[in-house]
Amino acid sequence: MKLRDLVVGGFCLAVAGLLTTAAAADRRVALVIGNSAYKSASTLTNTINDATAIAKLFKSVGFEVVISRNDLGVVDFKRTVREFLLTAETADMAVVYYAGHGIEIGGTNYLIPIDARLGRDYDVEDEAVSLDRIIWALQPVRRLRLILLDACRDNPFPARIRSAGTRATVSGGLAKIEDVSADTLIAYAAKAGSISYDGDGANSPYATALIKHLAEPGLDVRIALGRVRDEVLSMTGARQEPFIYGSLGGATIPLVPAPPAKKIEPPPVPPPPALTKREPPAPAQSTPAQPAQAAAPAPKSAPVASPAAPAAPVPPVAVAKKEATPVAQPSPAPAPAKPNQVATVPPAAQPAAPAAQPALASIDTADRCIRDEQRLERLRANPVPEEITKFRNELACTRLRAQVQRLFESFATDPASPATPVDNDPKGAAKVQAASQPAPAEDPCARDAARLARLRADPSVDAIKKFEAELGCEHIRPQLQRLRESLGG
Repeated sequence: MKLRDLVVGGFCLAVAGLLTTAAAADRRVALVIGNSAYKSASTLTNTINDATAIAKLFKSVGFEVVISRNDLGVVDFKRTVREFLLTAETADMAVVYYAGHGIEIGGTNYLIPIDARLGRDYDVEDEAVSLDRIIWALQPVRRLRLILLDACRDNPFPARIRSAGTRATVSGGLAKIEDVSADTLIAYAAKAGSISYDGDGANSPYATALIKHLAEPGLDVRIALGRVRDEVLSMTGARQEPFIYGSLGGATIPLVPAPPAKKIEPPPVPPPPALTKREPPAPAQSTPAQPAQAAAPAPKSAPVASPAAPAAPVPPVAVAKKEATPVAQPSPAPAPAKPNQVATVPPAAQPAAPAAQPALASIDTADRCIRDEQRLERLRANPVPEEITKFRNELACTRLRAQVQRLFESFATDPASPATPVDNDPKGAAKVQAASQPAPAEDPCARDAARLARLRADPSVDAIKKFEAELGCEHIRPQLQRLRESLGG
């Protein structure tokens, strides 16, 4: 195998490793709620088991935050959704799983807390949590918003709710969703207008299928949910069919990244055949007539001949090499060879050392990270957008990738003026200078932008947190958050 082929193969493996590392770096969070002990309705058998199993699944596959709550009343339910909104603001993927009662009133879907008191359809705004509220809480999520609803059970609420004349219909289960924002999937345990079943096991058919397929490494979430549908149809004899609303882009989006590809080691390169080495001749056995059998190098005096000792046979390989060696000063009469010519093989005939096996040069991980940490500190002290972009592309220490990305995003997401785009200002000097100019007191955004520019030149976690508490311009909050995250805060 040629060295070039090994280098190309190693490069491809390195690129694959970087892609896997980028996928694994996605920040994933989840909210899991199971409601069972209803005070004004029948108790649900498997919802707590289902929620516990799903929360355990998310934790086992490396979700950074998993908020798990059971038997929530209306106040706690709404507070939990609000808490998760703050958690999901900086997430790349967010999943919400709910197992409990759900109803549809006038085309709007509601999730029912355990202490809900529903006498009229008018009460639902105060006594229940709308699905729209949860969808809205996930809007800041960057890459995937996934809501899993095992809430299509046949329940007694619709029969007890009297219409106050404000809504047209009151029904069990959930209604289909007409308008879903981009990068959002809402998965029902059963399609609109039908009900789901608790099943005979410890978990409902829907939860059982989710546990089996949802977290398969490298499997696109749409394929995983399709397999969940097939599994539930099989388990319920086609009585229950899960359904999905929403859409994603063309990229593959697995909930769990695929494991890194195994590095294929190149086959070892066999060393060249070793040349036969001649045995060193015995000392003082050289004669003028047999120069090839001279003794090992001696002092500058002439070699001592030993007529009584028999001449050692000349090895064939040694003879061939001796003939191939050019003679510096030819003489018609045979003369004793110099000691250094007889005892050593000429450079052209020296056995070649085994060639070093071609391999990719490895850089010590500790040295690589120390170098990148020093470069990151210099960029924090003197942030230049072009240099940050270049550093992000050249970064070798993977554990610093998140901090460098956040520092990059603190510039990349700055609201640039149309007249002076960043692309026309490679050094970002115009933007930093504009942000550093003193702003009129009545312009909080200009004032906060100038403060942000000063923080970039001398950043600290405490100063950034204080600035976040005093921030007056919400437009630059994402940049401030990225700057804090680039410091690991």
